[in-house]
Amino acid sequence: MNKVPSFDEILKKHPEIDHIEVRPQDNRRAVKSFVLRGQKLGSHQLEALDCLFDKYCLTYSAGRMDFARIFGNDNPVVIEIGFGMGESTLQIAQQHPRINYIGFEVFLFGFSKVLYKIGNSGLENIRIMRFDAKQAIADLVDDDSVSGFHIFFPDPWPKKKHHGRRLIQPPFIELLQSKLKKGGYIYAATDWEDYAQQMLDVLSHCEGMHNPYDGFADPIGWRPETGFERKGLDKNYSIRELWFENQANRR
Repeated sequence: MNKVPSFDEILKKHPEIDHIEVRPQDNRRAVKSFVLRGQKLGSHQLEALDCLFDKYCLTYSAGRMDFARIFGNDNPVVIEIGFGMGESTLQIAQQHPRINYIGFEVFLFGFSKVLYKIGNSGLENIRIMRFDAKQAIADLVDDDSVSGFHIFFPDPWPKKKHHGRRLIQPPFIELLQSKLKKGGYIYAATDWEDYAQQMLDVLSHCEGMHNPYDGFADPIGWRPETGFERKGLDKNYSIRELWFENQANRR
């Protein structure tokens, strides 16, 4: 039986795994919507990082994303921001084989676990990237190229002093809109009520983003329920979903 490589050995082979942001020249960090926490990786996760990284993972150093080259076809591309343990990510990709999916996740435990599951599933319409999604989308994704963005249960940062860390802010939504094709969508979900209201307010005030619902969206049938979501439901949290479509005309 082959010896499972250590994480340090894997990093020597794939240093991009630990490259999750590009610091500005003045070395000041922008406010982040995430804080990294260390978790021990299992043997399957280590093997996945060692053997599957080149096939299924994207890197910042590779430059602008050429979707046709990445996937070998011109199918629509949907980007998920913060896929966590990837429960919904993988099921959605399986249900929609003619749509290509790119998922961002900075937490190595979930990232490596999803990579292992992708390898086992044989899915060819999904790629993942361990990098700050805001920076990667701004720098690597062409304008008017994405068919949809999924943002499911982002960190609510419940303390008022931390609300500035929340992912859904006007500049970020404006960035996503610039990457959307006309008719493309932003689909978000949360179980944190005041964050849901903030999301609704931010999206509603983004010029050119249309809400086909009267407020929050009806449940979207093809989004699978996750373990994280079930924990919220067990605590009687309400699940709020938002669906906005890009109707902006580019100059």
